[in-house]
Amino acid sequence: MPPSSDIAFTPAVKALQTEHGSRQTYARMEEMGGFQTEITSGLTDFLSSVDTAYLATASASGQPYAQHRGGPKGFIRHLGGSRLGFADYAGNRQYVTTGNLSENDKAFLFLMDYANRRRIKLWGRARVVADDPALLAELMPEGYRARPEQAILFDVEAWDVNCPQYIPQKIDAADVAAALKRLESRISELETENASLKHALERSQT
Repeated sequence: MPPSSDIAFTPAVKALQTEHGSRQTYARMEEMGGFQTEITSGLTDFLSSVDTAYLATASASGQPYAQHRGGPKGFIRHLGGSRLGFADYAGNRQYVTTGNLSENDKAFLFLMDYANRRRIKLWGRARVVADDPALLAELMPEGYRARPEQAILFDVEAWDVNCPQYIPQKIDAADVAAALKRLESRISELETENASLKHALERSQT
């Protein structure tokens, strides 16, 4: 049985790895089975912190397309086994991803956590479910102001973690606002304490 990393490491890729001197490193990884294939607790923990993903698909002729998918942290849910799912919100109504998946179910998810400089790549197969209100209700984040149009189910075949090199660190505006609020509150407390101490000192000197 070929290693799971063969989903990405095609003969052409391996030839280039050999040419550039990295084949031996990846051959050792292949000896241990290649990429991970099981949904681990580490992956589900990562999913719970992710609010940004990129979904790549291709048409039957191989024309690629990548589209941003986002939502509250944890909007991509583990549904058991190797299956992930998320609600697909109404957008610009181009339906390129939906059309691609109708004729080619191969798909790729690129998950980003800019704040902690982490990224995970997932290969698999995806399909659109447009007529399952119960599934859509399960996947729709509570209180999120978006109109769900359909669900996308993603069956993971292999996944891998990228190193953090070259990932720019970006902090969510909500996290920055919360940190500033805590800081402003602490400054207010210290100013009140300082004024009280100053007043006590002035009284002691009279």
